[in-house]
Amino acid sequence: MFNRLLNPIISDSFFLFGARGTGKTTFLTHFFKDLEVIWINLLDPAEEDLFLRKPEEFAARLQHAKPGTWVIVDEIQKAPKLLNLVHHLIETKKLKFALTGSSARRLRQRGVNLLAGRAFTNYFFPLTHIELGDVFSLRDVLQWGSLPKIFELAAEEARDAYLRSYSLNYVTTEIQAEQWVRKIEPFRKFLPIAAQMNGKILNYAKIARDVGVDTTTVIAYFDILEDTLLGFRLHAFHESLRKRQSLKPKFYFFDLGIKRALEHTLTVPLLPQTFAFGNAFEHFIIAELIRINAYYVKDWSFSFLRTKDDVEIDLIIERPGKIKVFIEIKSSENVSQEDCRNLSAFAKETKGKFLLLSRDPHPKEFGSVHCLPWKEAIQVILQE
Repeated sequence: MFNRLLNPIISDSFFLFGARGTGKTTFLTHFFKDLEVIWINLLDPAEEDLFLRKPEEFAARLQHAKPGTWVIVDEIQKAPKLLNLVHHLIETKKLKFALTGSSARRLRQRGVNLLAGRAFTNYFFPLTHIELGDVFSLRDVLQWGSLPKIFELAAEEARDAYLRSYSLNYVTTEIQAEQWVRKIEPFRKFLPIAAQMNGKILNYAKIARDVGVDTTTVIAYFDILEDTLLGFRLHAFHESLRKRQSLKPKFYFFDLGIKRALEHTLTVPLLPQTFAFGNAFEHFIIAELIRINAYYVKDWSFSFLRTKDDVEIDLIIERPGKIKVFIEIKSSENVSQEDCRNLSAFAKETKGKFLLLSRDPHPKEFGSVHCLPWKEAIQVILQE
């Protein structure tokens, strides 16, 4: 059991949203280990069927619970109408609920009761390097990702099988069961293409041609990946938020191992000084910062920048009340002034903090650009 960074506020009920396999149930089991709680698991088909047919049975099961009792409901999106009863029980019986789910947006789309501020919202992710501590291995995380189950499996064959199974079950369990798409085969074809596009600026029209569907459908497919917390869009930077949404984004999967499983490259060694290794390292750093931002409730916003001349800044972090952080990510173990060329150019024209994050163990400075080992750089961004 790893010590997770999330520390939910328990003065009120709360939602805990995260993709399957991130460890939500394990976390809540440990978090509430010293309290008597009532568990309701909607992943149990019998439980799901009962409460879908007879929602009143949900209230009946909790009728003798004392005020202040915690009730944990796993995968609430399986029976979203129960949220009306949860709302009622919070108000009338003063019960507290921890509600897990894999799609906050799905609940909103269904127009269900999200408790009108009576429950805080938290998000859960694969393990961060901070949570892994001494167990952390950059090479392993780039190769296999950091879903908790991976660290229970020592053999590469077992890790491979788990990630392949996860990817298959996502399609069959999440997409088909929840009827997210009308036709499953085009979506199956889309997934490896989406994985190959990981970290690249999205050309929806080209992807649509490759999949054999229209552009609107491809955009909807990426929406599904975001809705089920399987990935996130990184929008292009612009001072105008409205214009930012109209620029083409990048897309990143939530876990590096799942991305490799979907693109069928798990058996391909990920070697330093290769293009694939550099892409994986960039993916890791961006995902890591987004996870840490959520856990520490920093309220940062993230974007990337590519100019008309194809000069690119990998990541821009906007922090409330502080200067922007412009970040370049290099997987090199020995960075040079040439690696800072893009940042140096922007530093002449823009106010901000300019950081190059890499595997180089030695801090360096080239003009306004600070080159730091990636772990140290994350701490600087957090603590500044």
